[in-house]
Amino acid sequence: MSCTKIASRIGGISERAVRYRIDRLIKNKIISIHGNVHAEGLGLAVFADVFIEVEPSLVQKIAQQLASYESISYVACSTGQNDISIQVFAHDNNELFNFVTDVIGQISGIRKTHISFVPLRIKDDQIWHIPSFCVQED
Repeated sequence: MSCTKIASRIGGISERAVRYRIDRLIKNKIISIHGNVHAEGLGLAVFADVFIEVEPSLVQKIAQQLASYESISYVACSTGQNDISIQVFAHDNNELFNFVTDVIGQISGIRKTHISFVPLRIKDDQIWHIPSFCVQED
């Protein structure tokens, strides 16, 4: 939505003020502006969480390596039973299985992987709303 349209919808604020506030939010790293790709629209119908156990000294190195794969949309280091969790998109179950076993499973330092298929997403970060306790008035 353009700054002019935002100002019009809010009312009582100029387009310039809207632009200034958006620029400030970007500068302060509160928001970033980008397009969201819907994987299903690209034929990537299979979505899974993969939990990975790795050698303790290699967690960050392997996480960085995993982040370079285009089919992986999310990489996080965690504590507990698994060291790294990732989210993977694929065209079909076979492609996902082959990627996890033949690509991820061959990375030196990975001990074990566990695939958890995601048949239904209820909430996704692209539709996440800012909690009211985080909103500050100017």
